[in-house]
Amino acid sequence: MIRLTLPEFVAIWTRRQGLSVPQVHDRIVRWLEARWLAGDRRMLLQAFRGCGKSTLVGLFAAWLLVGNPNLRLLVLAADLALGRKMVRTVKRLLERHPFARGLKPAHLDQWAADRFTVARPMELRDPSMLACGIDSNMTGSRADVVICDDVEVPKTCDTAAKRSELRAKLSEIDYVLVPGGTQLYIGTPHTYYSLYAESPRRDVGETSIFLDGFARLTVPVLTMDGGSAWPERFSMERIERMRRHTGMNKFASQMLLQPVNMTLSRLDPERLRRYDGSLEYREAQGVARLSLNGERLVSASCFWDPAYGARAPGGAVGRDGGDGSVVAAVFSDRHGNHYLHRILYIEPQPDRTTGSGMPGAGDDDATRQCRRVAAFAESLHLPAVTLEINGLGRFLPGLLRRALAQAGTACAVVETNTHTNKQVRILEAFDTVLAAGALFAHVSVWDTPFIEEMRDWRPDARFKGHDDGLDAVAGCLKAEPVRLGRLPRPARLPDWRPGTPVVAPTE
Repeated sequence: MIRLTLPEFVAIWTRRQGLSVPQVHDRIVRWLEARWLAGDRRMLLQAFRGCGKSTLVGLFAAWLLVGNPNLRLLVLAADLALGRKMVRTVKRLLERHPFARGLKPAHLDQWAADRFTVARPMELRDPSMLACGIDSNMTGSRADVVICDDVEVPKTCDTAAKRSELRAKLSEIDYVLVPGGTQLYIGTPHTYYSLYAESPRRDVGETSIFLDGFARLTVPVLTMDGGSAWPERFSMERIERMRRHTGMNKFASQMLLQPVNMTLSRLDPERLRRYDGSLEYREAQGVARLSLNGERLVSASCFWDPAYGARAPGGAVGRDGGDGSVVAAVFSDRHGNHYLHRILYIEPQPDRTTGSGMPGAGDDDATRQCRRVAAFAESLHLPAVTLEINGLGRFLPGLLRRALAQAGTACAVVETNTHTNKQVRILEAFDTVLAAGALFAHVSVWDTPFIEEMRDWRPDARFKGHDDGLDAVAGCLKAEPVRLGRLPRPARLPDWRPGTPVVAPTE
């Protein structure tokens, strides 16, 4: 059998279809061949929607089997139907390509829709090509080449939990690939936290990218000089029409291959005004002053939305992996600017028990959370903590007051019930301040799950992602500026808020 180059193999097939090979396709197939012949066994191909990348990779798979019928290829897709589509494409190629004659097996039971086995010299347990959905059980399978075809789609990446689950499933590929095997990812980014991102997302704790060390080819619809990458199919007029029709986020994601959220997020973290610096507390002639980066602060809001139980994504406490326990502090200046200075996701700790097996006094998780909140309030000179008492929060005010008293922290506890729909509450709190550019956030906020929550959040009652930090900060923003005074303090700790009477906290 004459050995063809991949561009020749593709050109022969394309001519039989009455078509020609556009420049963008020629670029992709030459890259695939060059990487394969160079021994690169980890590859990522990103190309704009409608480019035909899956068809080209199907031709690449057929070319591999023509060159070595003993290869075993596994197609892994977001769902089985998509994986079967590529398997069917390769099967038709092998049936009809003039240089693939003799590969169709004698028995039709080896020529199925989701798997097939070509006529090959070796007796191998696994088929020549097999389609699997990302949720399929791959245990026991072996492959020389794994093609991950659009494994990242909205239904597998629109929340932090789904992204974590997707990465865990993809890590199973290492147990499927034979030593020296090949991984080829093809797709487009569907989230800012994409598998295909070129830089680690520090705000979610990444220190390296997921596809670190993969050879990459990225083909956006617009070239470096602003022209169309495929002018015969995508004219500039059509590209501009798509941009207007789909919106900037979706166009940037699917056509320019930029990792952004496809949904038009109402809570864009890029609209936060990042700042660094510490609170500065001073006293002079019996007058206290709290400032931040030279600007005197006039009020503060602190909101605690408690939860108790299992760990939720992001490290916070959550009931059965649900809501987390989060406390946030927002300061305001005389110009109407708001400063999200700290947000604390309270991690669960196992109860310490006495010899009888019962929790020791003050050693239960609720009391420990109250101590964390008390320390949080003391460190930030907060005059009050607003505590949501819906549900399990009803018994916490007394525990929190006790923890504050034990710490010697003169801080009021304000109880509140929330009845407004959470999505409405978050929108009302954030929309105006973000639009006005009046919400600042300390650099430490980027080390918490809060930024990821902002990127993922959607004003949809069906949204199932985490919004615990958003809810806590919304509680701060929705509260009236807290100008309550503290309990009488020693002379060294006067009240730092200007022009407010002292009001003792309620018991």
